[in-house]
Amino acid sequence: MRGTGRARTRVARLRRLLMGLLALVTATTATACTSTPEQPRVVVTTNILGDITRQVVGDQADVTVLMKPNADPHSFGLSAVQAAQLERADLVVFNGLGLEENVLRHVDAARQAGVATFEVGRAVDPLTFRTGDDGGPDREPGQPDPHFWTDPDRVRTAVGLIADRVTEHVRGVDDDAIRANADRYQQQLTELTAFMEQSFGRVPEERRNLVTNHHVFGYLADRFGFRVVGAVIPSGTTLASPSSSDLRSLTRAMREAGVRTVFADSSQPKRLAEVLRAELGAGVRVVELYSESLTAKNEGAATYLRMMRANTTAMTDGLTVGLSKGTHR
Repeated sequence: MRGTGRARTRVARLRRLLMGLLALVTATTATACTSTPEQPRVVVTTNILGDITRQVVGDQADVTVLMKPNADPHSFGLSAVQAAQLERADLVVFNGLGLEENVLRHVDAARQAGVATFEVGRAVDPLTFRTGDDGGPDREPGQPDPHFWTDPDRVRTAVGLIADRVTEHVRGVDDDAIRANADRYQQQLTELTAFMEQSFGRVPEERRNLVTNHHVFGYLADRFGFRVVGAVIPSGTTLASPSSSDLRSLTRAMREAGVRTVFADSSQPKRLAEVLRAELGAGVRVVELYSESLTAKNEGAATYLRMMRANTTAMTDGLTVGLSKGTHR
């Protein structure tokens, strides 16, 4: 009987041990199930829109930006992992109007899979391409211009629209926080517009002529009263290339307008300078701008606001070089 009692005691202890382990496993599983859920996901195609969207979303959702710093939005592509991220998003924000030429098919696939998407460019009253007043051929008649971000007023409109889509499609966000973020950023954009107006006010009317590496500043010209003389690449995409007749038309227009300054994306100023100097001779100035991509954090245009302020200063200085103080408006 004594041996039977010991056995029963051992069985009871083992049962208690097993019950304790089961309770521990159950508690751990319950804790895992009730832990903080994964944040909702917003995926953005371009890095300029990515920065703008992050200002709106704040810490309310995870914002993934597909385009790397200093990349070209017309030519960057996606890995298989990035393409899958689009289809797992709660909301996809993209520029559209043909800008992300190698990415739009993946956005379409995400839309067909049921993901909410927002084409920002089409929602901010887009302009159509124009070559300017030089009388040259319009290579893209009637085609919408995707470069709306060069007009800060349209970006301010876009901020409100992005906030609307986030609160509508991204579950779990604090709507009041999203609205407060949008209001704060819109105020910063209002201040940016004022800075640009004041800076460009230094440029005399006869010097408000723009020549760029491709047609990228149409919205800025329309908003701030500039004339687009032409572009080295007479297209809205960097994937095109200039012909000899294109260069002849451009150099003729530059001579007629008295333009000796060309604004080029910071990724290709040397090549552009060589092309133009071969046509126009010495004395052509090429001023670098950040036109279609933000830079890394330690470079000159890590945010949209910094990019626009840097471009405004560079354009104003480039167009007023050689002016005495007394000749400014």
